[in-house]
Amino acid sequence: MTRDEALQLVHKYVKTDNSVKHMLATEAIMRALARHFGEDSKSSDGVNEEKWGLAGLVHDIDMEEVDYRNEPTKHGPRSIEILKENGLTDEEILNAVLAHNEALGGERGTKIEKAIHSVDPLTGLIVAATLVLPSRKLADVTVENILNRFKEKHFARGANREIIARCEELGLSLKEFCKIGLEAMQGISDELGL
Repeated sequence: MTRDEALQLVHKYVKTDNSVKHMLATEAIMRALARHFGEDSKSSDGVNEEKWGLAGLVHDIDMEEVDYRNEPTKHGPRSIEILKENGLTDEEILNAVLAHNEALGGERGTKIEKAIHSVDPLTGLIVAATLVLPSRKLADVTVENILNRFKEKHFARGANREIIARCEELGLSLKEFCKIGLEAMQGISDELGL
């Protein structure tokens, strides 16, 4: 599946603009992480930037079909059905989609699985840190802004700090992880409307 095909599929299944923007942000950060780890040329585990990006782009494709707040274990398995029905069968991508959902309780053994798990809530924290600025622009957000907001328990409660902090399983400090994420989202700020 190409990136354009995946994006068309996202627009078919996800109608809420903010949800699509979250998926685009996740894609951008996943691509940036793949580049950071040198995964843009095939590595020994076969993961590359295109795969990492596709996993990020489609990871929440079922979010408007399942009640993930009340039945969290349905979020992910339905995505896999949708993706397979539409020709995406790459096991690394499918496993990453499942790995992002904490409620499924699966182990995250590969870098792509660990990355998407931590990236998912990071996008929300970065967006929230942006929206409290007078300019409401990603260009004005700093890594320090994000780290300060990370410490505030009641700020952006949906952005699970424990999961974000698992970036250390990737060998990244929280500061490095936030920097990569922020720069990736700043790179697509027009698409995100921020």
